[in-house]
Amino acid sequence: MSDRLRRLQESATAAYVLPLAVFMLLTGVPGWLRIENPELPWYQRAPEHWLYPLQTVVTGALLLFFSRHYRFGPWRGLWLAVLLGTAGIFFWILPAYLHQHWVTSGVEVPTWAGWLGFEARTDGFNPEVLSAWPFWQGLSIGMRFIRLVIIVPLVEEIFWRGFLMRYIGAGDRDWKQVPFGEHSWPVYGLVTFLVMLAHHPADYAAAFIWGSLVYFLAVRTRSLGACIVMHAVANLLLGGYVMATRQWGFW
Repeated sequence: MSDRLRRLQESATAAYVLPLAVFMLLTGVPGWLRIENPELPWYQRAPEHWLYPLQTVVTGALLLFFSRHYRFGPWRGLWLAVLLGTAGIFFWILPAYLHQHWVTSGVEVPTWAGWLGFEARTDGFNPEVLSAWPFWQGLSIGMRFIRLVIIVPLVEEIFWRGFLMRYIGAGDRDWKQVPFGEHSWPVYGLVTFLVMLAHHPADYAAAFIWGSLVYFLAVRTRSLGACIVMHAVANLLLGGYVMATRQWGFW
């Protein structure tokens, strides 16, 4: 390993920030490469089906590269994590579920309700694009769930709770010396607000509730691992809901 790579690997700040930064950068790449032409092969019409698996592998490799820095324990409050993850994802999908029910029932949904998530969530990562290639479709779905249930909870909680909560609350201290889960109302407000901004506007209300629940869990358990478990449970339930309802816009 070169000296430059070794210095990078030794940086705790890079370990907590870089995986999410790379993940977010690669999330935007499919939009640059997509060509809207039904006559083209799937890897040009829907590049996310090969780019997201690549993103999963690259981000996973970064997490392993920096793994010495992460402290997930103490492993406590896991049942609370499961409960809060289930509640959080319930509030996340409820507006879209009600919107779908109201539309099929002929109920008019006011336009302002879109800001609370009451809108159709049908446009997104659609594995049905690969229905003519069963092997690639299965691989794409499998990698999507690995991304959703493993990679996303790790990179997001490592950054939002493991780094940013501590960095903002550090004051004159080195952020690495700030105990995980140390409570501060300004930290709660700023981190939760930034979590909201990182999502689609239709998810702002749900992201506020979600961010508040994860913050509560972090302060209550002082466990990064519990926050990751909460996020993983929620995303697993979300993935099952998306596959059952075909509301592809949720992932």
